[in-house]
Amino acid sequence: MASTKQAVVCVFCGSVSGKSPIHLETARALAHEFHKNNIQLVYGGGTAGLMGELARTLVSLSGPQAVHGIIPRALVKVEPGYDKATEEKNPSAAVGGKEAERVVKEPMGNIGTLKESEYGTTTIVPDMHTRKRMMAEKVREGGPGSGFVALAGGFGTIEEVMEMTTWNQLGIHKLGMVLLNANGYWDGVLAWVKKSVQEGFISPENGEILVEAKHVTEVWPKLVSYKISNGRMQLNWGEE
Repeated sequence: MASTKQAVVCVFCGSVSGKSPIHLETARALAHEFHKNNIQLVYGGGTAGLMGELARTLVSLSGPQAVHGIIPRALVKVEPGYDKATEEKNPSAAVGGKEAERVVKEPMGNIGTLKESEYGTTTIVPDMHTRKRMMAEKVREGGPGSGFVALAGGFGTIEEVMEMTTWNQLGIHKLGMVLLNANGYWDGVLAWVKKSVQEGFISPENGEILVEAKHVTEVWPKLVSYKISNGRMQLNWGEE
């Protein structure tokens, strides 16, 4: 019997928009693809740049339940739209408008939650490590086609992509890894992977862990048809 669980896809992308308009256009187009295929988005919780564009667009199409942002507490204080978030001292106090959507209900020292907003539901975590682990857990809980997608981004984006790719290689997860290569943004990384295979630092099988999508419409089909590498390490991490 076919699984009815909703697919969950984590998208890594920049907190800025970049210089070329193609990157914002790609973020919007990916949101439309997620809406069309009933995919829940997990992302870094940012409200600006590609992050914000992707989240807002999908919420406008599918509703706030379709987007789950996970953000470290330190970043909440500098993120536009979250900068006024405070611990709710008195749950019965009436707060109106956007303020009501940005109230942290849990103690500030623990994992907290912001109410649904134009960015979906947001979970506040203590640090970057907790953020990445929670992202991976949410994706692993999803139905067929769940995985990770990367749009354009900077150091943080490539770090997240490479960590999840390494986790795939180590056998921690077996989820799809797709680079959405808009405007040739990921050409350098893809060339590096090929060079690493040629030089013997990555096996030919593991060189296929990262899959390229040249157009946004290829992302979902590549996630659904993703084949795990035969070169993955068969280690017991006590999680699967």
